[in-house]
Amino acid sequence: MSGRETRRPDVASIELIGGPERLELELHDYDHRWVDIYLDHRRRIRNALSSSGVEIHHIGSTSVPGLAAKPIVDIVVVVDDITAEEDYLDPLLAAGYVLRVREPGHRLVRTPNRDVHVHLYERGHSAVGDYLLLRDHLRSDADDRALYESTKRNLLLKRWDDMNDYADAKTDVILAIKTRARAARASG
Repeated sequence: MSGRETRRPDVASIELIGGPERLELELHDYDHRWVDIYLDHRRRIRNALSSSGVEIHHIGSTSVPGLAAKPIVDIVVVVDDITAEEDYLDPLLAAGYVLRVREPGHRLVRTPNRDVHVHLYERGHSAVGDYLLLRDHLRSDADDRALYESTKRNLLLKRWDDMNDYADAKTDVILAIKTRARAARASG
């Protein structure tokens, strides 16, 4: 906790830096270069945050071989204290990332080109486990991988004024897949 005895309160609302953004979304067939992009950014993040024991994971569709995806590499970084932004946010901004979202329990920085999104959560946050559960299940379950891809393809037939609205539209399918993933994990 950066040597502090008491935590400061987290932000209480969502701050979307720059406001809603219209983004042309298209799916690309799986690209093996996405792993290299992740590895490059993992090094960049680790170098920027070298003084703290962070966890770094490749998440999202680009982390699932065989799954079509938007060409945006998603990374989750687990920090000790989300409210201690000076420990992680300042170094990441100095490393060239740009702050996009500040909300309770979560920060998002990204590259200026918007091709890499880095989600930051505090150790123990349920979202981290959910991301990893979904990723691992989609890597191993061809039926759910196909369902998820077809859902994304159908949603992209619509016009989206904000990428967050597109993400929200996938929620029901993602919840159903995570339910099956939890059941498979419990029975295995």
